[in-house]
Amino acid sequence: MTLPLDILLVTALISGILLGYPVSFTLAGVATLFAFLGWFTGSFDMNLLGALAQRVFGLLTNDVLIAIPLFVLMGVVLEKSHVAEELLETMGSLFGRMRGGLGISVILVGALLAASTGIVGATVVAMGLIALPTMLRNRYDPSLACGIVCTSGTLGQIIPPSTLLIILTDVMSNGYQQAQFTKGLFTIDTISVGQMFAAALLPGLLLVSVYITYLLIRAWISPDIAPALTSDNVKKPPVSDIIRAILPPIFLIVAVLGSILGGIATPSEAASVGAIGAILIAGARKGGSAQLMIIGTIAFIALAAIAGFFPVRLQRTDTGYLDWLLGILCLVLVIAGFTAIIKAISITARKDMLKPILTSTMVVTAMIFATILTASIFSLVFIGLGGGERIEWIIKSMPGGPQGALIFCMGLIFILGFFLDFVEISVILLPLVVPSLILMGHDPIWLSILIAINLQTSFLTPPFGFSLFYLRGAAPPEITTGQIYKGVVPFIALQVIGVSILWFFPQIATFLPELIF
Repeated sequence: MTLPLDILLVTALISGILLGYPVSFTLAGVATLFAFLGWFTGSFDMNLLGALAQRVFGLLTNDVLIAIPLFVLMGVVLEKSHVAEELLETMGSLFGRMRGGLGISVILVGALLAASTGIVGATVVAMGLIALPTMLRNRYDPSLACGIVCTSGTLGQIIPPSTLLIILTDVMSNGYQQAQFTKGLFTIDTISVGQMFAAALLPGLLLVSVYITYLLIRAWISPDIAPALTSDNVKKPPVSDIIRAILPPIFLIVAVLGSILGGIATPSEAASVGAIGAILIAGARKGGSAQLMIIGTIAFIALAAIAGFFPVRLQRTDTGYLDWLLGILCLVLVIAGFTAIIKAISITARKDMLKPILTSTMVVTAMIFATILTASIFSLVFIGLGGGERIEWIIKSMPGGPQGALIFCMGLIFILGFFLDFVEISVILLPLVVPSLILMGHDPIWLSILIAINLQTSFLTPPFGFSLFYLRGAAPPEITTGQIYKGVVPFIALQVIGVSILWFFPQIATFLPELIF
């Protein structure tokens, strides 16, 4: 009887992570150790590691994952340019006069920041520094205020564009293809980032609605925990300030998501648009010429429209005067656009923002890709030790058939969320369970969104929820860790409600992808 090295491998991995070792090094180190151990015991074929180079090359040439550093750059630029501060102040002034209105404004700002930055840590910290003290000054219950900030900050994981959704697209698409190959199909379907973004849009808005409904009910039952702001504390902002705070992020969201969902651009191209748009917004916010930034934006929009409807090909033999005029116009638009970009970059450099922006982008991107890369080593060794067959056997042995298997997997993801990050769960566990779940008949798009909401919950679950740590570092000294933990418990229950609604009404996730694609 061979040793259950696959089980010991998983145990060693979890132990190493809980001891505080870096995840990527733990994944690679434990996998390598057990590969040699399996080789010595005759339960692992070292020739399997020959596939590692192909996996690394596939990762580095993956068109889907190219969008990750660009979306991260977009989010970091908007975070450093203090878009969150202006949004919170403006929305707080708009909704502050109603009971629970300040909390609603925080949730709405969280949704807007989720669709424009998608970085949980930056959103939670920004709102912890700005919104939490404001809610406490206006006699909000400390636990409720902490729960609102933590939860609204995690919306960046489910509302597109989201790094989680991009990683999930790659994992689910590979699992979907594997399931189709297992069925004997050779003309296979894949899952695109556009489909995933479209599927996540309505469920993300559903969660926002659930949060707001809960807050309104609690404020109505217990007015003291979320009182309305007095007229002395809040002044209605002028229309110009509302437009200045809200319009640029919304325009950026429409440009990025609209180009992907409309089939105009690939995710990496749309991410490039988002990064450039964020740089232009930052340049305008930090003392640059707003008119120049607007001209640059208009120039790029006009250039995209001309390229789409009237493509210029000056190398053709039948080129006429109109073509040359159009070519000259495009050249002028390119010069105007690049002038605005160079001006915006120079402003961020003078304001000492450029270096932190690039550093944060590289750190986050390196962490994500290092985890994905080393997870490939881990999964290769785990499957070589027979772990894939064991996982498949466990899933098929669950009582209740396909529904029972899905409940088991969702529960396992939820429990792992107490200890692991969403990237680790996505690239370690999901490739093992997704093919079996799809073979049981679960729709891959619907399954993806269920898992995405479950992974989003991992940011809220004590004791290792990342949002809790982010808020702990940014919260005022009078806020205790116990109050933060207490505050997120109702919102974890709301996450379960959101998953339940999506479970019984899968059309919420599948309607838009079917309509658009």
